Amino acid sequence: MFSLPASTIREFLDHTADPPVRGYLHTPESPNNHALVMTHGAGSNAQAPLLIAVGEIFSAAGFAVLRVDLPYRQVRPYGPPGPGDAARDRAGLRNAIAALKKIATGKTFLGGHSYGGRQSSMLCADLSQAESNLVAGLLLLSYPLHPPRKPEQQRTAHLPDLRTPALFVSGTRDPFGSIAELEQALKMIPAKTKLIAIEGAGHDLGFKGKSKQEELPKQILSEFKQMFP
Repeated sequence: MFSLPASTIREFLDHTADPPVRGYLHTPESPNNHALVMTHGAGSNAQAPLLIAVGEIFSAAGFAVLRVDLPYRQVRPYGPPGPGDAARDRAGLRNAIAALKKIATGKTFLGGHSYGGRQSSMLCADLSQAESNLVAGLLLLSYPLHPPRKPEQQRTAHLPDLRTPALFVSGTRDPFGSIAELEQALKMIPAKTKLIAIEGAGHDLGFKGKSKQEELPKQILSEFKQMFP
């Protein structure tokens, strides 16, 4: 039986920032001084089982992990983000990074599932040269390349400006983008990238309801460590 080293998980609030930062902080038992900010998909929140599982496995490896509710979710407990929410959601991620950098002074990584991962990548694509070290790398789970059944609506306009190394994890049955489509999109990114294909998984990567893929978080951590040694 695989067991995780003890870590402390507590609610995290920073109302001094605008937008505020709200989420859950995993404090590792044996810190490596690095940090990871993770956020959720469009219909979810920071308590998504996939985010919790990733937070636990990374915390066990020494990372301080902050799972955050995006600003739109802080305002509305249910439903997807509106068309005008994206910029403020990215500002919220920037504030979360700043808050976590006060706790762990090593490298800070950023990422999320679906919409959260897309906003993370867009934030990094917008970074100026002077800010290029703000995020050491991206962890993008089920990147929503296009809406289901609408492959012509590619969400790739910012990818040529993305200079932050990125690890993509996507299921082979994800309707938001096939593995072949993602491979083509990744060619647009000038930074180092890697795509991990999860056989048979859909957009939820096997974390739907009470269903959990126990081995997936360990696989993600292993690939992450190889890409960001």
